[in-house]
Amino acid sequence: MADPALSHAPKPDGATGVLVLADGSVAWGRGFGATGAAVGEVCFNTAMTGYQEVMTDPSYAGQVVTFTFPHIGNVGTNDEDMESHDVPGAVGCVVREDVTAPANFRSAGAFQQWMEKHGKIGIAGLDTRALTRRIRMSGAPNAVIAHDPKGEFDIPALVARAREWPGLEGMDLARVVSREGQEAWEGSVWKLGEGFEKVPFASSEVEKPQAGVSTSLDTNGGGDKRPHVVAIDYGAKDNIFRNLVKAGASVTVVPAQTSLETILELKPDGVFLSNGPGDPAATGAYAVPVIQKLLEMDMPVFGICLGHQMLGLAAGARTTKMHQGHRGANHPVKRMEDGVVEITSMNHGFAVDNAPGALGDNVIETHVSLFDGSNCGIAVKGKRAFGVQYHPEASPGPQDSFYLFEKFVGMLG
Repeated sequence: MADPALSHAPKPDGATGVLVLADGSVAWGRGFGATGAAVGEVCFNTAMTGYQEVMTDPSYAGQVVTFTFPHIGNVGTNDEDMESHDVPGAVGCVVREDVTAPANFRSAGAFQQWMEKHGKIGIAGLDTRALTRRIRMSGAPNAVIAHDPKGEFDIPALVARAREWPGLEGMDLARVVSREGQEAWEGSVWKLGEGFEKVPFASSEVEKPQAGVSTSLDTNGGGDKRPHVVAIDYGAKDNIFRNLVKAGASVTVVPAQTSLETILELKPDGVFLSNGPGDPAATGAYAVPVIQKLLEMDMPVFGICLGHQMLGLAAGARTTKMHQGHRGANHPVKRMEDGVVEITSMNHGFAVDNAPGALGDNVIETHVSLFDGSNCGIAVKGKRAFGVQYHPEASPGPQDSFYLFEKFVGMLG
């Protein structure tokens, strides 16, 4: 049954934005950012901060983000909070209140203009509680988000477009958001008032270039004795690489479809499997055989989010599409070995299936969600391989789980 706030009501005066769901429901609002129309799956995110990081997280490719926190845009935007560059993130967002002028010393520009520059469509003035309730009750719907300053919309055509979109299940988006070439990563974590000026390595304090700078550095040459991680980019956030470097590793990032032979030519001490968008089973068509070979070699492997799901597939588990997914910065996760609870940042619509018998004989469940009991971590029996469903690099979110990067780097000889 459609929520009254999401009905096919006549367009009110002044409406310049609209969200049209595949079931024909329509929600009117005030558009901002880019003009035009885009199709995707509507999800909701409960984080109170970090909207720019969310919008530039490649894991949100093909999605429209409903922010449950009403005041979005109030701290502006800046270059430091970009989690990816020149790759698709979320196609648009829905917010409750009109975006106000930024009021933060780090702001370098307003959210509205930033959205327009990056081709993302926003709508303000929607009942985000009603939309979130709709997603929780009926699952994440396909929809079209549209913005026209003149308020001219062909609603039947937008409904048809939403219905024709196939949805994320079965969709491989990793190849769309992955970088095209190999690069060495040099950078650090961000510190308030310091930017990205210094890398706090585990072994020493070394001055490094600005975060995100691609160089031709030979990661294991020239006296660099740090363990070498090859990170496979299925749609990675920059903060992942900063945290690997902070934990003491040198990092070479390679595209999603990189062959096993190319990975081994880089002489890795370990392989990292990144986050990313889409269906892990679809991306796994080319990724899982590579991961399986790495497991056979007993290569240390660490996966997060999509990488965690594909590690599970490679070890004999299966994945499933979730009803509404987990997206936010306050998700409690229980660590099974000692009962410790970590508060985590999450963004996923698929999960490793932990129903009885679904994990298989080679997978150990290491973490579970305290919200719904879904799987949040695995280890592969007899191998130096583990993964977590959440984002230990956060950005935005708590820092409870940085130890996982240190655990992985500590495995590397």
